[in-house]
Amino acid sequence: MLWINNSPPLGMNRRHFMRHTAGASAWLGSSLALGHSLQVHADEMRRNHKSAILLWMGGGPATIDLWDMKPGMATGGPFRPISTSGDVQICEHLPQVAKQMHNLAIVRSMSTREADHARGRYYMHTGYVPNPNIEHPSYGSVISHELMAEREDLEIPPFISVGGASEGPGFLGMAWAPFTVSSDGRIRNLEMGLSQTRLEQRMQALSLIERGFISQGRGAAAEEHKKILQKTYALMTSSQMEAFQVGSEPESVRDRYGDSAFGRGCLMARRLVEVGVPFIEVDLGGWDNHQGIHNILQNQRLPVLDQAMSALVEDLEQRELLADTAIIWMGEFGRTPTINGNAGRDHWARSWSVVAGGAGLKGGIAVGETDSEGRSVVTEPYSAEDLMATICKALGISLETTYQSKSGRPMKIANGGKVIRELLA
Repeated sequence: MLWINNSPPLGMNRRHFMRHTAGASAWLGSSLALGHSLQVHADEMRRNHKSAILLWMGGGPATIDLWDMKPGMATGGPFRPISTSGDVQICEHLPQVAKQMHNLAIVRSMSTREADHARGRYYMHTGYVPNPNIEHPSYGSVISHELMAEREDLEIPPFISVGGASEGPGFLGMAWAPFTVSSDGRIRNLEMGLSQTRLEQRMQALSLIERGFISQGRGAAAEEHKKILQKTYALMTSSQMEAFQVGSEPESVRDRYGDSAFGRGCLMARRLVEVGVPFIEVDLGGWDNHQGIHNILQNQRLPVLDQAMSALVEDLEQRELLADTAIIWMGEFGRTPTINGNAGRDHWARSWSVVAGGAGLKGGIAVGETDSEGRSVVTEPYSAEDLMATICKALGISLETTYQSKSGRPMKIANGGKVIRELLA
């Protein structure tokens, strides 16, 4: 096993001076709303720094070829299962992940309702089917909203999406919108060429203007704008921004995660967990394989996934972060058991798999079963809301939490989903 925890902790002696984007400004302005969360049961809200990492497989991965294989069946495809460090078998083209399966569980009995990309993406991110009359908050928005109260020292956004856009905050408001960065740590239109001295001079000038507005009796709006300015400055000068700079990691660590955007994104996720970010989503697209699926999986998607995902789990465990960090691997749906005439698989939501681990979830197991060809779930089916409820429970978030939509309608967290009891250790 390659040990990768010998890199130094994130440096705290350098400051990056950044220019804010519109998305960041929305986060800063709306973050003044922190504290509006409804009261949760204190005994369920653990005080240590829980986090979650969502590995998002955009396009709909063929989980029948990865996590719930059917060797010898016409639906099974050419790949073969291998043993793992847990009590499950997975695809032969995930040998490094196989070594980490004692930390991960497969839910093989997902049965969901949406086999359209946009609708499935929304449903799996929110636990709600799309509704033209209401926008529901995504995983990242809900979890960062509930955990942020414990992060008084966090100066960067609490919901960060790496390598692609996530779903939005819905009725929770822009305080909980994803802050999107590239896997190289670049934040569009955020870099600036000001020295610290010049930046401080500008901030002093702005402060004088702000005081003038306040002294003229401009009311609460002037006070709120002053708070936004202060938060903007804190973000621009925060040493926590160094968490985005994965290039500062030792070469051995970067090599372990792999020279890919997804690999760098997973490494960034670990660094963001270290500074206390409650929710990080890392995107790996390219799973909509209607033709030539097994060649694409074997030579493109699975090598990247195997290296980065295994490194992330291993690294979190070695740094003693895994017990407080939930990992969720999923896409918007699975793919058909039947292999089509173009050697591909089409959209399929009736029976498929997700993977979860960390944060006290039981690893090394498979929950639920599909039939011999993978066409239907033969045990208790689980939904997007059930998975979301389980992750919230693992993070110490009360499932009695209820929000109000903009229309005043009460909305229960995770759409009232039931906990997948087999996952709770």
